Amino acid sequence: MNTVSKYASLVKFSHTIFAMPFALFAFVYALTSTGTAFDWLLLVKILICMVSARNAAMGFNRWLDRDIDAANPRTAARDIPAGRITPRAAMAFVVINCVVFVLAAWWINTLALALSPVALVVLLGYSCTKRFTSLSHLVLGLALGIAPVGAYIAVTGTFASMPCMLALAVMTWTAGFDILYSMQDVAFDRSHVLHSVPARFSLVQSTWISLALHVVALVAVASIGVGYGFDWWYWIGTALFAVILVVQHILYRPSRIDRIGASFGLVNGLASVTYALLAIVDLLVR
Repeated sequence: MNTVSKYASLVKFSHTIFAMPFALFAFVYALTSTGTAFDWLLLVKILICMVSARNAAMGFNRWLDRDIDAANPRTAARDIPAGRITPRAAMAFVVINCVVFVLAAWWINTLALALSPVALVVLLGYSCTKRFTSLSHLVLGLALGIAPVGAYIAVTGTFASMPCMLALAVMTWTAGFDILYSMQDVAFDRSHVLHSVPARFSLVQSTWISLALHVVALVAVASIGVGYGFDWWYWIGTALFAVILVVQHILYRPSRIDRIGASFGLVNGLASVTYALLAIVDLLVR
């Protein structure tokens, strides 16, 4: 059990809550829009894909950034720098999860298998981006935004516009809150030539960029509601999602960077769960 908890800590397993609700929303939407019967086994396959993909991405991030994390006082206590997990063990964990992800995609359908290498390039490639571009936040958002598209493909074997709109919402929402989170490391990033929006711009400018991305996310969410005929449960979820984003910008403004901590994950997890849960309710009560 100690080994399980160590690897759960390595990949911050609790942060799965960011993308998982959106994937479940896309899964239920695919079922209801196509008249497909609910399939527990298919849901299990999707969950295996999601968990293994995220484990691979986060494990690779921790492995690649181990020297950076060791030099940063905020991250020096992470599992690899602290010696709780060796770099070799972390890389083995990444490889195993990549294999599990591809096998689970193969188990789902042909299109999922064909796209699995593309997904891994995005998921693993994100970790390299802060070494050369401040657009790394958007790449992280894209990595999470893959989840609802993948869930829809798992059910239907095809692409559709709605999960792609949902992916846009996830991408811009994630990029927006990641910019706020990165404000904690602005001095470190600048001194070590690491790229982020806060490292390139002032904290105030970074906050405005984050806010603009969150506006795009809300427009995407509202467009889904209008374009696909959702009812009032969906709009309650959208309103609560918007309120939580506003509260986030009030709590984590440049003058109060010290507030960014454990509550940051809780606030964003609450945003995703609230929106997705009420959207799913809307689909099921029709």
